[in-house]
Amino acid sequence: MEQFLQKEKFLKRLLTFILPSLLGIFLFMTPIAYNDNITIPIAVLAGWVQDLLGAYLPQVMTVIILVTMIGTILIKTVRPNVLNRNPFLKTLLDVPPIWFVTRILGAIFAVSVLFQLGPEMIWSENTGGLLLYDLLPVLFSVFLFAGLFLPLLLNFGLLEFIGTLLTKIMRPLFKLPGRSSIDCIASWLGDGTIGVLLTSKQYEEGFYTKREAAIIGTSFSVVSITFCLVVISQVGLGHLFVPFYITITAAGLITAFIAPRIPPLSRKPDTYFTAKSEEYIEDQIPKGYTPLTWGFSQALAKAGKARGLRDFFLSGTKNILDMWMGVAPIVMALGTLALILAEYTPIFQYLGIPFIPLLELLQVPEAKAASETLVVGFADMFLPSVIGAGIESEMTRFIVASVSVTQLIYMSEVGGLLLGSKIPVSFWELIIIFLQRTLISLPIVALAAHMIF
Repeated sequence: MEQFLQKEKFLKRLLTFILPSLLGIFLFMTPIAYNDNITIPIAVLAGWVQDLLGAYLPQVMTVIILVTMIGTILIKTVRPNVLNRNPFLKTLLDVPPIWFVTRILGAIFAVSVLFQLGPEMIWSENTGGLLLYDLLPVLFSVFLFAGLFLPLLLNFGLLEFIGTLLTKIMRPLFKLPGRSSIDCIASWLGDGTIGVLLTSKQYEEGFYTKREAAIIGTSFSVVSITFCLVVISQVGLGHLFVPFYITITAAGLITAFIAPRIPPLSRKPDTYFTAKSEEYIEDQIPKGYTPLTWGFSQALAKAGKARGLRDFFLSGTKNILDMWMGVAPIVMALGTLALILAEYTPIFQYLGIPFIPLLELLQVPEAKAASETLVVGFADMFLPSVIGAGIESEMTRFIVASVSVTQLIYMSEVGGLLLGSKIPVSFWELIIIFLQRTLISLPIVALAAHMIF
């Protein structure tokens, strides 16, 4: 009888590990063909929501940003007991002063854009309008499904299994634990926002140190394959998508190898957000186990701790609210400010001047025009391709498009998401990392461009 119960327990854990994990892999990491594009199922679901609610999403996001601001003001002033008794709401709304101000600014910008109030530089279609009408609706729908189904990757043993198998790759190459490979794969195949969400949740739960979370968030939060196609098409080189994607993949991996070994990332402490999770699995594999058998045993142990559907959906709902309310105001505030600077001041042109000698050294045609696109990518990753589309040289347009993707840190999305999350990177550190990534990837991209053209 006891042996029968043991087999039944094993079978239950096995199914609890396999079925949700396979569903998570399918939703987050399986490229599929849809509407003549390569995408992932989560993105398809998000697209359906955008098609269904598209006209109303700017208003919905404005309401979410306003509710976030009001909740933050209440907990900072009145401090109602209902919020103080709820740890989740308290963490969500009781933020440091700088984010308090940012949430107020985000709400002002959102209302200004929605009703076209105040200076046009705030609500024009190239600044706040771009964020409220183009980016935030995408984030709403992506976060809705990514947040809801994120527990499929986190709670049923997949991280423990894959992480153990890839430990010998991730640790020596990127100074990261094996489980981070899931974040990286989800970002490369899916979307950088999903990678930031995954990383932030695991950092808060004590699975990553400050250094590890900062490395993953700033080195692997890559835009989706679909958006890469949009970027290369914007500069009129859609027929070169395959060499383009090979180039940015190679440049991205080399940059991810170098960046963690130099400041500021190398100086991040190996300490935890609160304390190391009791479920944290060290990278070392015990004697008597292979990576496969040890990963499998850890996955089953994790699956045995999984709870029912109620907890699954409760965890997913918290993820959704955390991203909607924690990230949207930051993106609206900082993204709008960055785009105003890009659109209405010559600051990015001036900042691009130091790159002209480097571009000339690398024999990049139209070096001055290319230099103006290099720094503007910090505001928004799509801006370099928009500005660079008028450059005559195909090689230069290829370089502009490739570098814009490998720079990876841009305030209208990934940069804003990182600052809005608990991942320990400051605004000034993001500027330094952005410049480092530009300087590392530019020669690699230029070399590839000289081989292609």
